[in-house]
Amino acid sequence: MRAVARWSYGASLLRAKPAGRASAGSPEVLVLDAGAFVAVERGDRGVVALIKRERLAGRVPVSHGGVVAQVWRGGAGHQVPVARLLAGVDVAALDDGLGRRAGMLLARSGLADAIDAAIVCLAGDGDDILTSDPGDLRALTLTADVHVEIIPV
Repeated sequence: MRAVARWSYGASLLRAKPAGRASAGSPEVLVLDAGAFVAVERGDRGVVALIKRERLAGRVPVSHGGVVAQVWRGGAGHQVPVARLLAGVDVAALDDGLGRRAGMLLARSGLADAIDAAIVCLAGDGDDILTSDPGDLRALTLTADVHVEIIPV
């Protein structure tokens, strides 16, 4: 399991050193916000294909428990694709440490969405974030000084 505590606060947001980097030109991690799960639930073939490519390349997508709360409604019926996706995602706990990092990021950014801030705290330089909220995620990544690719869904 990969370490999910990617960011910490001192005087500013500092990037934790990753264990290893992906090959040049490919992201280390694909971070999923709720929009990615909703896209999979509604059968968005482009999003499904992107996540499948990540898995085939040996990269496990990541998210956190707050995102799961936003999208999980039991896993039956139209939610079967969400259940399948969750089975292959590294879900970080939205615990005290991640919550505090997200809160500090919100304080610096002037924004208010703790779920989005925690998504950014999971990301590191070179990662991709799959999101339905590119504007707020972009603002948070700029505040965090993390260099990621924001992929709108």
